[in-house]
Amino acid sequence: MVAIADHNSALNLPAAQLIAEAYGVLLIPAIEITTREEVHMLGYFPSVDVAVEFGESLRRHLPKRKNKPSLFGEQRIMNEDDEIVAYEDALLIGATDLSLSQCAQMVRDAGGVPVPAHINRGSNGLLINLGMMPADESFPTVEVWRHLPCPLDAQDGRHVLHSSDAHYLGDIQEREFMLRLPERSVQAFLQWLQSKKNIG
Repeated sequence: MVAIADHNSALNLPAAQLIAEAYGVLLIPAIEITTREEVHMLGYFPSVDVAVEFGESLRRHLPKRKNKPSLFGEQRIMNEDDEIVAYEDALLIGATDLSLSQCAQMVRDAGGVPVPAHINRGSNGLLINLGMMPADESFPTVEVWRHLPCPLDAQDGRHVLHSSDAHYLGDIQEREFMLRLPERSVQAFLQWLQSKKNIG
């Protein structure tokens, strides 16, 4: 299994799906969303089509600014043969106008599961920006950056993911752990993300 989550976009997921199928890898379709509070949140979705549709809706909540490739780099849309087929001109690195709770609900309404990303790292971690886990939100799973300490109370009673957060191929981690799922499917993974952690 591998999750691919570009910032505020799902346009590369169709090609990733074809490649994953060719190599026998289960693709977990995802988007890394930046909330109004500048918090990064992962949205995991039941299918590539749902993720792409969500990405189109999300695009309307991005700043009305065009990307400047000379400053921020090209935002390439690729095909399964690693060829550039288009460029995204919306500035994807910006924050949406959606609050954390709005963003989480939007993901849930699309049949997805919201997971706060690298909660203990940098200027976009939930704990850094908000100072604590929101009391009014239900996040059974969080992602923790393994190279920095993270308060135990933010992890207690929750599933914890550790991702490579890779922006380059060479940064992708090797498989490090296994999940006990009833079947190898995206739906089984989403159900695990939403489930209460068994303690003991």
